[in-house]
Amino acid sequence: MGRLSRAEQQERNRARVLAAAREEFAASGYRDAKIDRIADRAELTRGAVYSNFPGKRALYFAVLAELAAAFPTPPEPSRGSVREAVGAVARAWMARLPLSDGPARLGADVLPESAADPVVRLPFAQLLKLDAIVLGLALENLDPTGGRRVRVAESLLTVLHGAGQLAASAPGFIEPFDVVAACEALAGLDDGWREPSYVPFVAPARPCDDPWSPPPAADALRGTTGPVGDGLVAVLGLHRLEAVEEAARATGAELTIALVTGTSAELKPLARLMLAELRDRLRHAAPASAWPRVRLVLDGDGLAAALGITAVSDATEVAARVAGGRVTARAEGRGACHAAAVAGVRRG
Repeated sequence: MGRLSRAEQQERNRARVLAAAREEFAASGYRDAKIDRIADRAELTRGAVYSNFPGKRALYFAVLAELAAAFPTPPEPSRGSVREAVGAVARAWMARLPLSDGPARLGADVLPESAADPVVRLPFAQLLKLDAIVLGLALENLDPTGGRRVRVAESLLTVLHGAGQLAASAPGFIEPFDVVAACEALAGLDDGWREPSYVPFVAPARPCDDPWSPPPAADALRGTTGPVGDGLVAVLGLHRLEAVEEAARATGAELTIALVTGTSAELKPLARLMLAELRDRLRHAAPASAWPRVRLVLDGDGLAAALGITAVSDATEVAARVAGGRVTARAEGRGACHAAAVAGVRRG
């Protein structure tokens, strides 16, 4: 067998670290897991672990992201009611929880760890908001006459994350059928969309006629890679993901969201985990034909560069309208998604 290239060796070492970390977290829990023991399990040095991951928390998120990406694909559901969709999501969630004495669920420390550090807290909250927005839009497509369903999705995630914490900390307390029934009852929540209060003060998008030659983009929801054509393209840092709803409701065009961060090593594994879990929820809730016309691109730096953005941060918000293979309008700063989306509607 030929000698491995440097890139192949790095990839193999990374896989060994992830496998060893999964064993260590499962055996010891997040808090008691040790990097030295992970290195020993992987038969690598401590330095080799840190050359792949900046710390234990980033490694923990990466392990959970791999596990979530490997969730089995359920049979595609038929186009049912919102209540049926919410119940399907709840049942899939509850089926993965430890409901009696035994090893703690591997992901039980995601919430505590996300709350413990402000670097992670706001991105985690915004990723949850993105989850609720996309899932809510899918629920709306199941019942177009029922109004906004993002509040239903937010409440569903609140109940399920709470159930997850109790399943790990108070084994035997939760009755899974009661939790599913409570989630199904959320389907009747009334809701309505209200534009953010700052929208009247947002500057209009700037008309332009710029070239558009982006690289192919990977959709984290559908698992497909392809060109980014006409529509609305937004580059959003992990502090601005709530702007996705503004863009989705203001445009009837294809919507591509490029997620970017200034703290890639730690926050990208978290984002990968959250998007994998969102994909799993969509697969249980609705057929692909009911999913919203939103493409989520995790590695969004290539699209950012195509729009001429040279530096990104977690506060980045840039949006552009693409038509005929050219950028016809663009906006930057808070409210950029709304401004570019409205510009597209007016041009139409």
